[in-house]
Amino acid sequence: MQANYVQRLRLTFRKFGPTRYIGHLDLARALERSLNRAAIPVAYTQGFNRRPRMQFASPLPLGFISDCELADIWLTERVAPATAQEQIMSRMVPGIDIYDVTEVALDQPALQTLTRAASYLVTLLDPVEPAALAGSVTALLASPSLLRERRGKAYDLRPLVLNLCLQAGEEGNPGLAMSLALLPGETGRPEAVLEALGIDPQMARISRTAIVLAEPAVEPPPLTTAATGD
Repeated sequence: MQANYVQRLRLTFRKFGPTRYIGHLDLARALERSLNRAAIPVAYTQGFNRRPRMQFASPLPLGFISDCELADIWLTERVAPATAQEQIMSRMVPGIDIYDVTEVALDQPALQTLTRAASYLVTLLDPVEPAALAGSVTALLASPSLLRERRGKAYDLRPLVLNLCLQAGEEGNPGLAMSLALLPGETGRPEAVLEALGIDPQMARISRTAIVLAEPAVEPPPLTTAATGD
């Protein structure tokens, strides 16, 4: 079947304020409505339940905010990235700020397959003794494994924690900076790290600050056979 799109744009956006309390599906609907209101020529899937061709790097859990969310959209007509950004933001709901739009190759892999890691800043809302927290972080990093359970399945959290350290949170509150694996089927979750440290995730504000993508594979140039003389 012939593709019904000619361009792929990658949106980088912040999710903050009132959108902290909307889930991933509602976020996708909000973005879809903004694209439609802005008259962006978004391509749609084929079939009975047609949906806009749109992909997100990784769903953001309810209650989190972010400075670095990524979404790809496919268009049926070419639009300059800067023009697309301006048009979409003119119809965007409060709490979503698209601050960068770039064109990416149509044949790049699916966005969610390119994710490798994500960084978070966690602000602790309860008073905490810095020395005790530092000791808990050191003990976690020294652990050979951290067996946890999610949705009835056991997994080892420890190899998913790439980095963890104390860092000032928002408004001078104590905080943690963490970098966690974000691979298909192997996702480190900030709330699981907090629980492993003995901290109630409900007593923390969590912000995603970066998503690390793998570099798309580049096809090698075709081999050529040098001409040889007789």
